[in-house]
Amino acid sequence: MIEMSMNFKRKLPIPKEIKEQYPLNAEMEKVKKARAEEIKAVFTGESDKFILIIGPCSADHKDPVLEYISRLRLVEDKVKDKIIIVPRIYTNKPRTTGEGYKGMLHQPDPETAPDMLKGIVSIRDLHLSALRDYGFTCADEMLYPENHRYLSDLLAYVAVGARSAENQQHRLTGSGIEEPVGMKNPTSGDLSVMMNSIKAGQASHTFLYRGWEVTSSGNPLTHAILRGYVDFAGKNVSNYHYEDLVTLNELYAKTSLVNPSVIVDTNHANSGKQYLEQIRIAKEVIHSRNHNDDIKCLVKGLMIESYIEDGACKAEEHIFGKSITDPCLGWEKTQKLIFDIADKL
Repeated sequence: MIEMSMNFKRKLPIPKEIKEQYPLNAEMEKVKKARAEEIKAVFTGESDKFILIIGPCSADHKDPVLEYISRLRLVEDKVKDKIIIVPRIYTNKPRTTGEGYKGMLHQPDPETAPDMLKGIVSIRDLHLSALRDYGFTCADEMLYPENHRYLSDLLAYVAVGARSAENQQHRLTGSGIEEPVGMKNPTSGDLSVMMNSIKAGQASHTFLYRGWEVTSSGNPLTHAILRGYVDFAGKNVSNYHYEDLVTLNELYAKTSLVNPSVIVDTNHANSGKQYLEQIRIAKEVIHSRNHNDDIKCLVKGLMIESYIEDGACKAEEHIFGKSITDPCLGWEKTQKLIFDIADKL
């Protein structure tokens, strides 16, 4: 008999138990519902507002994330006639090789040992604080489909990453989510993979989820995220340009998919992880929208990596509001960019 090499440490509480311990109050539920309707209207084309999914590459500590979100609240109050801000609170961090900081779910303190129970409580507490104290429902990445329900009553937006978009469980779980689910193009850049992910997300399925046989109704708000890709030689290739958006619009036109939409990721392979390029990329996408009505209908928003301080650092450097994963735009540049985008819409 072959022994498993995994050490089963403890059984974690199920999502229902965590939600009962850390619930939403009536006012928070009201705000959540209103924001969900406002965001949905953008993806269905009933609203011409623009969505900005913006924030740190990965949430690391509660205090700087909430400080950043408090600043977003003041900015959104000035641009809310044109822009819906959805803060990024990404609590799971995919790692290409499995090494490095995996996010608050694993390590609520990046410098201590992983503790998944503390992590689950910490990420729910952070999302609750954003909603309760600042009126924001936020975006998170669905890195682990089975963990989605720990936050399912709090999220405004769910992203499925480039390495996950081909995965059956991500696709089928997305089909049972009420909020918009963005499927990123894979790291290979094959748009057919992304389109198949969207098709699967919009369809109804019966599948296994958390030990249950479940049936999903299909998510009509499943859509594309363009994030660039890496070619056969390991070179970053962008796919946010005018021609790329035209191509995506043509791909949608060949399908029966509803609510054709795309969010353009201004970082990752689109910027070659040169975080300052996000400013130029964002402005180019806005220009493309203003030049072509079809693209304007297609492009619903941008995804921008931003924090309090420019760039990135190591966790042990203890720089408040500076990313410990991918480099981010600092606050001054971020604020100016948001106002510039609003002026050009």
